[in-house]
Amino acid sequence: MTVPAKTMQRIQALRDQIRHHNARYYVYDAPEIPDAEYDRLMRSLQELEARYPETVSIDSPTQRVGAAPLEGFVSVKHQLPMLSLNNAFSEQEVHEFDRRIIERLAKSGEPEKTLIEYAAEPKLDGLAISLRYEQGVLVQGLTRGDGRSGEDVTENIRTIESIPLKLLGQNYPDVLEVRGEIVMPKAGFAALNRRQIKNNEKTFANPRNAAAGSLRQLDPRVTRTRPLEMYCYGVGVLQGAELPATHSAVLQQLRHWGLRVSQEISVVRGVAECLACYNAIQERRAQLAYEIDGVVYKVNDLADQQILGQVARAPRWALAHKFPAEEELTTLLDIDVQVGRTGKLTPVARLQPVFVGGVTVTNATLHNQDEIDRKDVRIGDTVIVRRAGDVIPEIVSAVMSKRPKKARPFKMPETCSVCGSAAIREEGEADLRCTGGLYCSAQRKEAIKHFVSRRAMDVDGLGDKLVEQLIDQGLIETVADLYELSVEQLAGMDRMGEKSANNLIAALKQSKTTTLARFLYALGIRGVGETTALTLASHFMTLEALRHADDESLQATPDIGPVVAKSIITFFQQPHNQEVIDRLLSAGVHWPVIEAVELAEQPLQGKTFVLTGSLVRVTRSAAKQRLQALGAKVSSSVSARTDYVVAGDKAGSKLQRAQELGVKIIDEEALETLLE
Repeated sequence: MTVPAKTMQRIQALRDQIRHHNARYYVYDAPEIPDAEYDRLMRSLQELEARYPETVSIDSPTQRVGAAPLEGFVSVKHQLPMLSLNNAFSEQEVHEFDRRIIERLAKSGEPEKTLIEYAAEPKLDGLAISLRYEQGVLVQGLTRGDGRSGEDVTENIRTIESIPLKLLGQNYPDVLEVRGEIVMPKAGFAALNRRQIKNNEKTFANPRNAAAGSLRQLDPRVTRTRPLEMYCYGVGVLQGAELPATHSAVLQQLRHWGLRVSQEISVVRGVAECLACYNAIQERRAQLAYEIDGVVYKVNDLADQQILGQVARAPRWALAHKFPAEEELTTLLDIDVQVGRTGKLTPVARLQPVFVGGVTVTNATLHNQDEIDRKDVRIGDTVIVRRAGDVIPEIVSAVMSKRPKKARPFKMPETCSVCGSAAIREEGEADLRCTGGLYCSAQRKEAIKHFVSRRAMDVDGLGDKLVEQLIDQGLIETVADLYELSVEQLAGMDRMGEKSANNLIAALKQSKTTTLARFLYALGIRGVGETTALTLASHFMTLEALRHADDESLQATPDIGPVVAKSIITFFQQPHNQEVIDRLLSAGVHWPVIEAVELAEQPLQGKTFVLTGSLVRVTRSAAKQRLQALGAKVSSSVSARTDYVVAGDKAGSKLQRAQELGVKIIDEEALETLLE
């Protein structure tokens, strides 16, 4: 079938547009069109190529889908060896490197240089790769291998979006060999491991291993599913063109051809600026999208590079200044359990001290029981410990070949290691949590702050800092102790005079008169927010009835499911919690008795309200409470099931949504009338 000239022109135009937008997205991080428009361009090209299959070429953007599985990788000799880099681990070694550069250039007869210009770039932690372009078209991709020969991974390379199948522009060389690093970004690595866990498949230890394993898949279609990217750092073979005079300019030229280079590259002069760049990149290391393990210094002048030459395995003009190792081996001595401020129980590994990531590490998190079981980590194991930047050290894996016969499996306890309350694991969660919220000292500060907050017991003047001060000075241990404080105790504290002390005692006394719903919310029962507390108070009417409620009666309550029901039962079963509640009641905390007749007189029962904008006559919080007291449900989003939207000043998208759905809209005056 003859392809019409206009059709061929359209196909070529689509390919050029897609290549342009690929470069904008992957190379310049500045996309010009939304994803939907990019997809439309790609679909148009796919449809035309399907109609005219004879137009398909290997450099077409549609040809990234991956070929059939390979039987194995072929070893191919590099036209120019891919050299390694010499490493430096101290500032002194960097000074020595710079001194040798200056001396060798001076001996060569070049004008004397006292400050050498270097290109400094992050040392990416991935897999070295060589790409060969002929007439601008990608024809081959080789791994570094042993430096002399590498594996032909061309079909896999072609699936990576950040690698152009054809270079941009017209002035590229006849042959261009680009060298760089295949990496897996941190976010992509985390997502891949989550997917592997979900599918009960092996996880990867780090992004470098994940990148290497993904690139060496015999099935290119698998490689295509992996979030791989490439960053270029140099040129090997070059035919039919000349490159700029400096390494930094070469990288910019590669960028113009549509090849990705790191944005962190800078040009520096002398050792002092090299070390300043090293420290700056190390500080930003944790914020970078990819893993790095050091900074590479390269003499920027290519003519000087030629003069300096190379030794057997490494160039004399480059040096990799490595960061302190982030992974090391050590022994897992024991596992303790820590209790966090929200009651979460976390297993913590006690380690034989080891220097990793620039510090001596003695502890590492094991996250939860599922993670311990998945990694099969046991007490006595030799383990790989990882510390990246400011991230809490973690155990990557156990070294099975070094496992001693006496290695002991670990199981999380059934009770809190701090207060002895039951530890429960709620449905759908991986973590165990302590149920002694009112008593557990590990949770003490957060429990008391919540108890006195405005929407709970509303103790005016008792802020977070004062709560912490009271606890740190040993004046209170549980919320019940608040009502036993004296003016004398409070007046003796920092920044607390007698007047302030009297005001706080008065506020505590006033807070004793509350509502059952507020009291239940103040207790901090997991899963019981303001709305649920109101529902429970309305349904059970008395605290005593709720304290003795069983699972069946709790789940018969509107909006109470099995998870919250279990949480409520467990909370009230704990002797420590019962003791604190009894002390609160003895101290005089009380609320009006809820009569059955009151519950029947709820004119807004079954109605759903949404509050939006600023209210003048009453706060939104107070309006919400008054609506709920009349049986209404107050939601945070507008839907077709919403009965009323109360629109205050500067109401935004919720008002617009209500108008679109035809929901009844009332103002603050109408709300007041309704409430009255």
